[in-house]
Amino acid sequence: QVQLVESGGGLVQPGGSLRLSCKAPRTIFSVYTTYVMGWYRQTPGNQRELVASIASDGSAVYADSMRGRFTISRDNSKKAVHLQMTSLKREDTAIYYCNADQPSTTRTYWGQGTQVTVSS
Repeated sequence: QVQLVESGGGLVQPGGSLRLSCKAPRTIFSVYTTYVMGWYRQTPGNQRELVASIASDGSAVYADSMRGRFTISRDNSKKAVHLQMTSLKREDTAIYYCNADQPSTTRTYWGQGTQVTVSS
């Protein structure tokens, strides 16, 4: 099963920062720039929601509640995407998932998820 590999989750105090990273699977390396890379998050009992996404040209989309606090970036040469999270709030506690989606196709891949806990 093709999967992205995430890293960087953990426990952080309110107001703190964390950086999540995600590496694309080797099977899409040659076409990595055709994928929109994104981060989603999910809490128990709720649907997975978009945090941010970024196209190969660097154009990014953010959920309203994350805009100004989170920054998504991608490194096309390393086939990676990152999410820099600052000014973290307790309500940011969730499992964060990396996603690779190829527009106009059914090809979409997910990571296994990484837990982010914001607590004092």
